[in-house]
Amino acid sequence: MANHERTIDTEPIFEGRMIRVNKLTVELPNGKTSTREVVVHPGAVAVLAEVSQNRVILVRQYRKACEKELWEIPAGKLEKDEDPLQAAIRELSEETGYVAAKLEPIYRFYTTPGFTNERLHVYYADELTEGDVHPDEDEFVDARAFTRDEVERMMASGEIEDAKTLIALLWWRTRA
Repeated sequence: MANHERTIDTEPIFEGRMIRVNKLTVELPNGKTSTREVVVHPGAVAVLAEVSQNRVILVRQYRKACEKELWEIPAGKLEKDEDPLQAAIRELSEETGYVAAKLEPIYRFYTTPGFTNERLHVYYADELTEGDVHPDEDEFVDARAFTRDEVERMMASGEIEDAKTLIALLWWRTRA
């Protein structure tokens, strides 16, 4: 790796219930040193759930970091040592009440590699059975099914602003 940055020192800055922030001192490829602030994240999952042909579930949730409600596909963070597929099954059920007969992986990507190691696993789910919604106690979501035309309009108007959701919906559009 010609452009590898070797970590010389790690200074813990913050540790919360979901993330850790470290200040790293690194040796650059040219031998000089620099610093990097890195958010260490356990990873996350997201599920594009097609409840019937050409209808997907989106959840509307207030996101404090953005100070607004966003339309998103169901998603959540991985618990320690949790299998991403099991997490996807859990999150879909918690946020929408649906249980999928099958889930298939779509993508796996780093959300913002400039400052975090968060890796997101995106799944596609269909053959759904409706059940009871049971969100986490600090989670308030409204789930709703949207047609392909409604999703197209929401994407074109900028109503959907969440990156993981846009990526999954763009993938879904190619399956038409």
